[in-house]
Amino acid sequence: MSHDPTASLREEFAATIGDGVDSPWRAAFAAVPRHTFTPEFFDQDQRGQWRRVTRSDDGYLRTVYSDTALMTQLDSNGVPTSSSSEPGLMLAMLDALDAHPGDNVFELGTGTGYNAALLAHRLGAENVTSVDVDPELVALATRRLAEVGCQPFVHAGDGALGYPQRAPYSRIIATAAVRSLHPALMEQAAVGAVIVAPIGYGVVRATVTEPGHAEGRFLPRPALFMPRRAPSRGPDFEALREQSPETTALPVADTLGRWKFPLSLALPGYNSCSWRSDDGTVTGVGLWTEDGSTATARTSGHVRQAGPRRLWDTVEELAALFSDGQPARDDFGITITPEAQRVWYGTSEGPSWSLATDQ
Repeated sequence: MSHDPTASLREEFAATIGDGVDSPWRAAFAAVPRHTFTPEFFDQDQRGQWRRVTRSDDGYLRTVYSDTALMTQLDSNGVPTSSSSEPGLMLAMLDALDAHPGDNVFELGTGTGYNAALLAHRLGAENVTSVDVDPELVALATRRLAEVGCQPFVHAGDGALGYPQRAPYSRIIATAAVRSLHPALMEQAAVGAVIVAPIGYGVVRATVTEPGHAEGRFLPRPALFMPRRAPSRGPDFEALREQSPETTALPVADTLGRWKFPLSLALPGYNSCSWRSDDGTVTGVGLWTEDGSTATARTSGHVRQAGPRRLWDTVEELAALFSDGQPARDDFGITITPEAQRVWYGTSEGPSWSLATDQ
């Protein structure tokens, strides 16, 4: 019998990722070789340059078997387009999914195939359906899944639309950030199904209460996932030149910190940037959304806004709502109906924000 040099690494890895609580998924992390799904990844240096790391590089295995997200694909501009998520976060999401052998599971976003392999190891490959929009990723994942001896159903297509031919699903998990749960996917969820999905800079866990309806709350830990691929629009900073400056008394840098999560719910899919001095101090931030709305705010207190939405007004509203400090993620929840989806704070009757469902 050949000796597997990663076996002890995997055992240590599986025992230590996450917060150390008991989980039925730890055996899957010990059994499934992550390195098969990440034969190379990209590491970013202090200057922001990406370096390719392969099995021949020192520290490769130690990095793969650590609680670290790995960037596994870059586009032609050097922008990350796929990753192997932080294993501790993957474990937390799988625990939240509460899937058991026999559950029919749908995964939105195959990526490297590693999460599909974990699902298949515990639940049986025949119970796992995984869909990704990138045919090249699907081909690679399918080959690597075969290498580890499991073959869940993997398909190239828009995972947000589900895969109706294998529905209904008793569990749905998304490994790419979505702005809402597409009505087509909700139609494929069985009553009682559990849905775990990244929305904004968090992960929501919802239970289907009747066809097309679900209720849930966000998990307490932060999360940052690759967004579902869709056409995007850049900021219109030029239009701001024509706008008269306004003033703000808010600490501008807090838009990158304590307001970041609620802002990701109030402005789904928003983007941001920052300007910094030579010593790294934030001197200004920019915000923009796909409808052409753009705003900049400087630490001098000057704000400019343009477009159909006044983005900095939303920041001001959130700052007033959460003036006592940074809100906990699990104080936020979600209500889904066939007509609308909204996230809320505190209770379903509390402050709320609508999610776009026409994605």
